[in-house]
Amino acid sequence: MSHAPEYRKQSMDVHWDGAINARRICGAFYRMGRHEWLTERGWRQLRADGIDRVIDLRNPGEIRRREHDPVVQEPSLRGIELFNLPLEAPGNERFEAIAVPYMNHTGMYRLVCEEFGGHLAAVFENLAATRSGAVIHCSAGRDRSGLVATLLLDLAGRREEVLAHDEAAVRGINEWHRVSPRKHPYESHQPAGELDSIIRGRAEELEKFLDWLGTAEGYLLGQGLGESRLAALRELARREDP
Repeated sequence: MSHAPEYRKQSMDVHWDGAINARRICGAFYRMGRHEWLTERGWRQLRADGIDRVIDLRNPGEIRRREHDPVVQEPSLRGIELFNLPLEAPGNERFEAIAVPYMNHTGMYRLVCEEFGGHLAAVFENLAATRSGAVIHCSAGRDRSGLVATLLLDLAGRREEVLAHDEAAVRGINEWHRVSPRKHPYESHQPAGELDSIIRGRAEELEKFLDWLGTAEGYLLGQGLGESRLAALRELARREDP
């Protein structure tokens, strides 16, 4: 049974038990908040939906079970590979001067692309190898996941959906802050008016980022991702939704 029965999912969310801020991005790709929120039933539901890999974008020091996380036995994860591919590297002065206390805004997307292109390429290399479906996640399922989701949507030819996906991610984790049994050290639930202002500001920065990016394909090629991997990614990202 879900550990957060009061959590109100949005219309586009997937209903994996225990999952927070979880939804399909496009084709074979999904996003969510930290995987430790999933229950054993939730892991079985992932597998039933064709997920064969979960890519954790967090730094290794962030990965740990917390006191309110459900207990999950190893057999529930069988058939799903877990990969840890952080989007950033410690010690980057330019990034650490801005990401206080962490990457928490769309205004940082360009910086991450400029400073950690190799890290992003590694994520997309792994995504291209999925047989049937992949989930990306960070801590909240909002910012690091949002950057990868933005590039995937562009590869899928669904650039017009980027802002809606960001809004859904912001609203999803804000809902979690409303019901979470654990107080977040830096964030809290925001009322409607304040949340709308946050979403508008993020959308403005996303538009700037997309103008700078050009295309996800061109960016990833520039980071050394091969043509065959890009072709596989396009096919997976454009797979018709069920």
